[in-house]
Amino acid sequence: MPSSRSKRKKRSKHASRSGRKHARRRIAKTRNNRAKSSSKRIGKLFEDLVAVQARLRAPGGCPWDREQTHSTLRTYLIEEAYEVLDAIEKGNSQDLAEELGDLLLQVLFHADLARGTGAFNISDVITGIHDKMVRRHPHVFGDVKAETAGEVLKNWAQLKANEKRAASPDAADSQGPAPSALDGVPRNLPALLEAYQITRRAAQVGFDWDRVEGIFEKLEEETTELQAALAASNRRAAEEEVGDLLFSVVNLARFLGLDPEVTLKHSNLKFKERFQEMERAALYLGQSLSQLSKEELEVLWESSKSKARAHNSSESEP
Repeated sequence: MPSSRSKRKKRSKHASRSGRKHARRRIAKTRNNRAKSSSKRIGKLFEDLVAVQARLRAPGGCPWDREQTHSTLRTYLIEEAYEVLDAIEKGNSQDLAEELGDLLLQVLFHADLARGTGAFNISDVITGIHDKMVRRHPHVFGDVKAETAGEVLKNWAQLKANEKRAASPDAADSQGPAPSALDGVPRNLPALLEAYQITRRAAQVGFDWDRVEGIFEKLEEETTELQAALAASNRRAAEEEVGDLLFSVVNLARFLGLDPEVTLKHSNLKFKERFQEMERAALYLGQSLSQLSKEELEVLWESSKSKARAHNSSESEP
């Protein structure tokens, strides 16, 4: 027969387990309540922002807002997107939060314009993207298997093609043309971004290089063809070959997992800083760059590169 001390130990152990279990439930319940409360706050904040935008465009609202159209807002939409990219590049979280807010406002602005014409409203926008995310991620919300990012992208491309085929007016006609994997790449994109999107979509369906060396060989081929066009003084052919060379470089960046727009932005900034250093050095000598010879300009350029390397080296030191 167990001793009274043994019974006390068992009761104490049971109470301890029960207490821990109860504590875990209490913590989980608190977290759930906080999540629900946070969700409600986010929902209310979003509703308030939608109401602000609607008020700006209502009778008696802001004259500038009331004059805008989808077309007049295009420039602002592009500007806000690039300002988001700039904040990301600078690594400034506060600026990023602000710029994302400005970009979100553009979405609300266009949705409110559409609401005014009865085309759609912000609820349609949210419902559409919500349903699309669930539909395009069957490996998360369904029973499809996708172990790698590459498999995810390939599935995404296939699902998108199926959706477009189903939505096509000729969907019932099996002889109708199948939608292209490149459909939906806007022609009004900047050329660099358009090339990136085209090669990315082609790669998603398996049309891609097996190894990076193949792209380097392609670059050599395009360079040779450009040199031949220049030797023949064929300006039109040279223009075409320069385009092919640029396209191949974009493909190289995409294959390496780099965004060509971002990489070129970095190079633009690097050149700008080094060139301005050359201008300062020339000014120190009482001259302008236009007064210097090619050889003197090259000396200043190499000097600016050396200063930049020394500066970067000192910043990387702990």
